[in-house]
Amino acid sequence: MRVVVDGEPRELRTVWLEDGAVKLIDQRRLPFELRILEARDLEEVAQAIEDMAVRGAPAIGATAAYGLALAHLQGKDLKEAADRLRKTRPTGHDLFHAIEYILQAAEKGEDPRAAAERYADEDVARCRAIGVAGAKLIREGTRILTHCNAGALATVDIGTVMAPLRAAKARGRRFFVYVSETRPRLQGARLTAWELAQEGIEHAIIVDGASGHFLARGEVDLVLVGADRIAANGDTANKIGTYAKAVLAKENRVPFYVVASTSTIDFSLPSGDKIPIEERSPQEVLHFEGTLAAPKESPARNPAFDVTPAKYIKGIITERGILPPGQLARLRAPPRRARAPARPRKARRKRD
Repeated sequence: MRVVVDGEPRELRTVWLEDGAVKLIDQRRLPFELRILEARDLEEVAQAIEDMAVRGAPAIGATAAYGLALAHLQGKDLKEAADRLRKTRPTGHDLFHAIEYILQAAEKGEDPRAAAERYADEDVARCRAIGVAGAKLIREGTRILTHCNAGALATVDIGTVMAPLRAAKARGRRFFVYVSETRPRLQGARLTAWELAQEGIEHAIIVDGASGHFLARGEVDLVLVGADRIAANGDTANKIGTYAKAVLAKENRVPFYVVASTSTIDFSLPSGDKIPIEERSPQEVLHFEGTLAAPKESPARNPAFDVTPAKYIKGIITERGILPPGQLARLRAPPRRARAPARPRKARRKRD
């Protein structure tokens, strides 16, 4: 992703492996400080995921892949390392997809580090293809509502929701983004707004509860959200508050799209009813930047995700195109390779 450091533009990935450490952008510090966190063993990698120094399903997956590579370099048992990483966060599917990817590669005799690098590169390629597929929905003057952060910070680079935005901007289109703040950790206000500012994309932060106001007034043309896990029928788990936006969009006849790579689809789950929903500490709700913001006697509930039924989703934008939720089964088959053009037949010689 493009970031500006001390007035100079730089290109950074969200996570990578270098000098015996998994290095990642510490997202808890943004937007006020760009700090690179170095996790030097598997436990530090696991804690970075649990503490949300890294977040976003694809970024968590890549971090886990690099964590397994680091564990291998340090002589640790890969299966034990995988068990530790599986316990970090339950909802996002990419975490489990990445772990199995590395374990299968290792079983075939491949170096886990090489497999992790390939996994990260494939994530970038998927996001780039998502941008091409989704950019067609963004026309000149389109007004977009998004929720949470599904940008480069949530992936290895480029992003899912941010990919069509970047692609549309590269094609010269002007559009506007409403950034839902995303309580309680403010990933929209802190992270998505930061990425949009880095890219020079027009936007405004709104409180979560204002989404219905702008949808009802006809000031939103398109809703784009990311995903942490998608069931086989198209039901989608994403950051808490997504379901409400989907219902409001449907009521106000605004198309609602989920943007995610195929690694986020869990075909083992027939519907969203079985998607595990992480519930985080109530302190995230009761406190704001360490200061108590509610009566000390009051408890809180803090589900990190909700499930949007497929009936509210117009389409799912993947690296293999835009599909209605009910047609995801088509993605279980590997993509078809383009056929080589047929060679022209030689003209037969006429016999005398």
